[in-house]
Amino acid sequence: MVKGVPEKHVTSQQIAASSMGFGAHYEPVYGRGRSANRFTSPASAAHLAKVAVNPETGEVRVLDYVAVQDVGRAINPAEVEGQIHGGVVQGIGWALFEGMTYDENGQLLTSTLMDYALPRSQDVPTITPLLVEVPSELGPFGAKGVGEPPVVPVAAAIANAIKDAVGVRMTQLPMTPERVFASLSILRKGSLS
Repeated sequence: MVKGVPEKHVTSQQIAASSMGFGAHYEPVYGRGRSANRFTSPASAAHLAKVAVNPETGEVRVLDYVAVQDVGRAINPAEVEGQIHGGVVQGIGWALFEGMTYDENGQLLTSTLMDYALPRSQDVPTITPLLVEVPSELGPFGAKGVGEPPVVPVAAAIANAIKDAVGVRMTQLPMTPERVFASLSILRKGSLS
């Protein structure tokens, strides 16, 4: 419509009929849109992990996981929950499996997916996403970013669960069975002295 003259207008149907049909008089109208967010809303999340630690091997299994996240406004709640599931699984990979190993000459030994450990389906626990909706004035329709926040707290949540389960504070990623076992051995030696 013409700005300030609402009675002068053309409908989308009229534009399509004039430009999209065979032998149309006008070229199709192509539109582009984009939004440049200069400022973003801070993301926040709280995660809880329940783990089982085998003290004989150092193996850690995540049994249950709860991820609470402020998502602004969940425009598509199912997709937001899917993003949180994916982020948590990626975080479990970082926390327990993924690591680059080098030889004494600095050559990367885990350079292919045959050597680089990733979580498998049996390594993924039940993940319960809880969406907190506090709409943001800065995001589109009040939404906040939901892709990265669920990845960040996973390693800390698992490390805290390990500390609660067996008393060792893990500070290096990934928290492999070898590293957990070594920390447990140090703890045992300290309690014997």
